[in-house]
Amino acid sequence: MAGQPREPGRTTTSRVLAILETFESAPGPLQLTDIATTAGLPLSTVHRLVAELEQWGALQRGPDGRYQVGIRLWEIGQNAGRRLRDIVHPPLQDLFDLTHETVHFAVRRGTEVIYVDRIYGSRRVPRIARVGARLPLHPTAVGKVLLAYEEDWFREAYLAHALERRSRYTITDPRRLARELEVVREDGYAQTQEEIALGLCSVAVPVRAPRGDVVAAVGIVLPSVRFAEIPRFLPSMRGTVVRLEKLFRGLPQPVEQAIRTFWLGSSVERKQ
Repeated sequence: MAGQPREPGRTTTSRVLAILETFESAPGPLQLTDIATTAGLPLSTVHRLVAELEQWGALQRGPDGRYQVGIRLWEIGQNAGRRLRDIVHPPLQDLFDLTHETVHFAVRRGTEVIYVDRIYGSRRVPRIARVGARLPLHPTAVGKVLLAYEEDWFREAYLAHALERRSRYTITDPRRLARELEVVREDGYAQTQEEIALGLCSVAVPVRAPRGDVVAAVGIVLPSVRFAEIPRFLPSMRGTVVRLEKLFRGLPQPVEQAIRTFWLGSSVERKQ
């Protein structure tokens, strides 16, 4: 995309990435004015760049004039983290076959959990996160596991900031959350009940790298009315973790590097 940036301090690349980032959490197709406002760019700039992105296939314009992510960008995005997903998917598929529940594999990126792979169960539960999506650590079971086993300084820094409330049951009291994280480390698993969304409960267990550090989590999502059933899923989940950890030991590169590759695999899945 030729031309010099007209906004001081912003390159053409940064403006294009800002436009693409507006679609990251958008509930649906966006108007040009929505894109301009969210990206913090002049409407004329957005109009020009969006037209080029549409021509290339990164964006798609609907009959109503609104834009959404185009098929070409989606196809490229499928390559992001493919190596890591290829590794974790077979054990995750077996866990799904055993439980018939929604299962996922997640890692931490900054103060959020990012979902590397997910298989949806047939039972109706709200779909809060897709592959590549990010959520805060504290209201999710996988996030609590990752937070519980982090270094003390990181956990203390996380608890020192305001905790986002995602539902009326989200734990936002740092002292209460700190106590719960202690229980997670003692029990070896985390659970939530309607903390991320009403109608959902979840359970997660840690996944360790060969050197012993917790680098990921495996989780299951259930309707909240089935919260009492959580303990019966733990043996299958821990068996899945044993299998994953064995696979990680056989990797030609450290699993931390595979996870880092997933983070950096696609600019669409990154926060600049």
